[in-house]
Amino acid sequence: MEDIIRGVLSFQKHGFEKRKNLFKELATGQNPKALFITCSDSRIDPNLLTDSEPGELFICRNAGNIVPPHTSATGGTTASIEYAVSVLGVADIIICGHSDCGAMKGVINSESLNKVPHVKEWLGHCANAKEQVKSKHAGCLTESHIEELTQANVLSQLQHLRSHPSVAEKLANGEVHLHAWVYGIKNGQVNVYCEKSGSFIPFTSAYPNS
Repeated sequence: MEDIIRGVLSFQKHGFEKRKNLFKELATGQNPKALFITCSDSRIDPNLLTDSEPGELFICRNAGNIVPPHTSATGGTTASIEYAVSVLGVADIIICGHSDCGAMKGVINSESLNKVPHVKEWLGHCANAKEQVKSKHAGCLTESHIEELTQANVLSQLQHLRSHPSVAEKLANGEVHLHAWVYGIKNGQVNVYCEKSGSFIPFTSAYPNS
């Protein structure tokens, strides 16, 4: 905790002062460019990864970068998506998985989650991805398949995202665009799903004109 306290003091003395004018603008409202849905894993910093400033990303984080399919039940992720799309009017939604994901390890070995029943239930939203990968490996799923499962999970959550009415409306009108990313912690690389090739490709290939 001492490191966190020192960090706050350092921010107030240096970080805030450096962006004082930006925070003055942000004090009365926000206009983020994108909704960034990613894992709660402490090794991921969306602003650092995208080299973005405060106010540019509306960030939603949870274990496994999960988007539950739309239902009548209200949840934090569902409410955040609705607010970002319908109120803030974000033009892009990114679902970003990552390497060495603990949630994906839990999906592979569900018995390890018996002592954390809420986590186990939450990861039930990854069932489609799990079964897809298992079917490709004769019903066998091990940690050697974690990269494949991570990619399948991002795509599965993207499909769930399409079921949300606020998103479906904006997609139909061409007012929002969806992106599926996987971030490699060790090498800093980001791979992006390409619908044309049906595979994840390097970031620079996915966005060649950026």
